[in-house]
Amino acid sequence: MLVDVSFVTKGITNHFSWEKMPMETEDPNQTVVSHFLLEGLMYTAEHPSLFFLLFLLIYSITLTGNLLILVTVGSDPHLCSPMYHFLGHLSFLDACLSTVTAPKVMAGLLTVDGKVISFEGCALQLYCFHFLASTECFLYTVMAYDRYLAICQPLRYPVAMNRRMCAGLAGLTWAIGALHSAIHTSLTFRLLFCGPHRIAYFFCDIPPVLKLACADTTVNELVMLANIGIVAAGCLVLIVVSYVFIVAAVLRIRTAQGRRRAFSTCTSHLTVVLLYYVPPVCIYLQPRSGGAGAGAPAVFYTIVTPMLNPFIYTLRNKEVKRALQRLLGRGSQESPAGSPPP
Repeated sequence: MLVDVSFVTKGITNHFSWEKMPMETEDPNQTVVSHFLLEGLMYTAEHPSLFFLLFLLIYSITLTGNLLILVTVGSDPHLCSPMYHFLGHLSFLDACLSTVTAPKVMAGLLTVDGKVISFEGCALQLYCFHFLASTECFLYTVMAYDRYLAICQPLRYPVAMNRRMCAGLAGLTWAIGALHSAIHTSLTFRLLFCGPHRIAYFFCDIPPVLKLACADTTVNELVMLANIGIVAAGCLVLIVVSYVFIVAAVLRIRTAQGRRRAFSTCTSHLTVVLLYYVPPVCIYLQPRSGGAGAGAPAVFYTIVTPMLNPFIYTLRNKEVKRALQRLLGRGSQESPAGSPPP
């Protein structure tokens, strides 16, 4: 296929085809990719309309559920403890994380042009994804520390986890997540991409993008495994250590009701941690594995898990359920009782 390029006068934006835009490089025979084509998910091409409706339903539930949790936590005075403060951050992260990937997946199911993503758009999507995903990883660790203080050191908890400390820990997770993602994005897109342009994945992530680079990616893969591995493994170790102390403290509680109540505050967090950690391990520990089928684990923790988190926290938490009932009840009371008689 010939490259369709039209250059406009200097100072005016260039118009180019979605495959490649010729640019000057060290090798005159090379061209620099200006757009990528996301191949999408395996089996979705057979029934695109059905999968579009499925992803639209999941995305709608995700946004509705997480925004509802966010509004409930922010407006209900009964949910003022640090645990719910962090839950609000988690809900916002889940809504944003799903927004980074799901709309592009749905666009690709509708038209071929929907699968096209510009070079800059690919870099932005990769940065936002790793920013949100790594921030969520750090947030789970902070939430485990919060549960450790609440159960193992209840007398010290109100002082150690005051409002200022909560805001500081939450802000720190966002800042470290932004730095972590900036490192990976800059290392990935400093490489030359001269073709091919087809990404065997449903969004721009590090392993499938590195396969298209016209350069040695050994350093990138080592940094990815070391950085993501150390960060993820370090956070997981801290979470496990926290729960070792938590379990030991709960087992010392004499009454069965007290043990159940203590464990009930932790089961939701443990469940979402498990859902979050297992799929990425299948992806980033095998950076050279690929193909459309490799996107299945990523779909789970980028699109499905953000939808499940609100249900996990509401179904297992009586306080959140009561707060939701109060919020919905208040809305129904404020709505008009009925239309006036004619």
